[in-house]
Amino acid sequence: MTATSQSLSQIESSPLYNSDLAPASPERRHWGTYNYAALWISMSVNILTYMLAASLIQGGMNWKQAVITVFVGNVIVMVPMLLNSHPGAKYGIPFPVLARASFGVLGANVAAVLRALVACGWFGIQTWIGGEAISTLLATLAPGWKQVPYGTAICFLLFWLINVAVILKGIEYIRILQGISAPVLLAVGLSLLGWAYHSAGGFGPMLAVPSRFNNFPDFLKFLVPALNGTVGFWATVSLNIPDFTRFARSQREQAIGQALALPATMTLYAFIGIVVTSATVVIYGTAIWDPVQLLSRFHSPIAVVISLIAILLATLNVNIGANVVSPANDFSNLWPRRISFRTGGVITCFMGIALMPWKLLADYKTFILGWLGGYAAFLGPVAGIMICDYFLVRGRTLQLNDLYLRGGAYEYSKGFNWRAVAALALGAGTALVGLAIPSIRALYDYSWFVGFTISFVAYYTLMKLRNAS
Repeated sequence: MTATSQSLSQIESSPLYNSDLAPASPERRHWGTYNYAALWISMSVNILTYMLAASLIQGGMNWKQAVITVFVGNVIVMVPMLLNSHPGAKYGIPFPVLARASFGVLGANVAAVLRALVACGWFGIQTWIGGEAISTLLATLAPGWKQVPYGTAICFLLFWLINVAVILKGIEYIRILQGISAPVLLAVGLSLLGWAYHSAGGFGPMLAVPSRFNNFPDFLKFLVPALNGTVGFWATVSLNIPDFTRFARSQREQAIGQALALPATMTLYAFIGIVVTSATVVIYGTAIWDPVQLLSRFHSPIAVVISLIAILLATLNVNIGANVVSPANDFSNLWPRRISFRTGGVITCFMGIALMPWKLLADYKTFILGWLGGYAAFLGPVAGIMICDYFLVRGRTLQLNDLYLRGGAYEYSKGFNWRAVAALALGAGTALVGLAIPSIRALYDYSWFVGFTISFVAYYTLMKLRNAS
C-alpha cells in the first residue's frame, strides 16, 4: 500500500514530512527474500555475535547450554521482529513514522529517541571493536605500534571516520557491503574453528569443558539474565525493522528471508564462538571472549592480517545496517525539515563516542547484565505497545496520511498519546525496580519480558477505556 499522488501532495507540506520518512514508492520496493536473508546473515556474522556466545562460556556455561540459550533467545526475538515487519512492508513506512500511530505524531519521538540512544551505544561498541582490530593489525605489521601512546584510541577515531564516510553515501550502499562481508566472515569463523580443532586436539577436549555451575539454582541465576540479554541483543532491530521491510516486494519474501536467516545464522556463528572460546580454555588455560585479543596471540602474520581485515569489513557492515539506519531516521523524525538521514547518521556517530563504548565492553558481566539487560527494560515496553496498537487496537489498518499530519487521527493530546507514555513508564519502571531491590531481582533479570508484557496489557487496557468513553 502506498500513498497516492494527491495524498503525497497533501503531506509533503507538513512539518512532519521529509523525503527520508516518506512512504517508500513502488520503484524503491525491490528487496526480495535474498536481500533480507543476506541482511541478517551479514548482520549476524559479526564480532559481537561471537562475543555474546563467548561470554556465556566465560560466565560458566558448557557448550550445549550456550548454544541452546542463543537459539532460544533468537527464536523468541524473531516473533516481535516479524510482527513489526508487517506494517513496514504494507505501508512502506519507517519505524519512527509507525510509532506515531501508538505514541502520537509528536510522542513518537519518545520511542524513537530511546531506540536511537541504544543504537548509538551499539554504534560506539562496534566502532571501538573496529578500532581494536586496526590497532592489532598495525601492531602485527609494525610491532613498534604497540609503543604508541593511545594507539587504540587513535585507531578508534580512524574507524569512526570510515563509518562517517560510508554513511554519507546513503542506505543503498549497504546492499553492496552485504554481498562482500558475510561470505568472508563465515570463512574467517570456520578458519578459527579449524585452528581451534587442531590446537586443542580435536572436538573432544573442546566440547569436554564442563559447566561451572554445581547445581540447577546456580545455573538458573545465570541463565535468566543470559537469555534476557540474548533477546535484548536484537531487541533494537526488532523495533526498527520497518526501516528495512518498507523496501520489501512482498510480505512473504521479507518474512521468509528473515525467518530462515536470523535464528540459523546466529546459532551457527555463535556455535563457532562457543567452541573456539572453549578451546582457549584448553589451549591457554583461560576463556578469551574477544576474538581480536585472541588473534593477537597468533604467530602467523598473514593469518592475522587476513582475519582482521575481514573483521573490519563485517564490523563496518553491521554498524551501518543495524546501528545507523534506525537512529538516523529517529533523529530525522525529531525535526524532519532540518535533519536528513545523513545528518541523523552523523549525529549517531558523535553520540556513539559520548556513550563511552570502552566501558560497556569492560567485561562480560557489564556487557550482558548491564548493557543488554539495561536497555531491554526500555525496548521491551516499546515493542509491546507498538505490536498491541497495530494488531489489536487498529486491526492492521492505519490512516497513512494522518501519520504525517497534525490534527489527524494520531494527534491525541497535542501530539502525544499519554496512554502509550504511561504504559511505557509502567513497564520499564517495573523492570528497573528489580535492579534496586535485590529480593525482586528477577524483574530486572527478565527485563525485556517483564517490560513487554506489562506495557502490552497496560496499553491495551488504557486504549479500550479511551474508546469506550
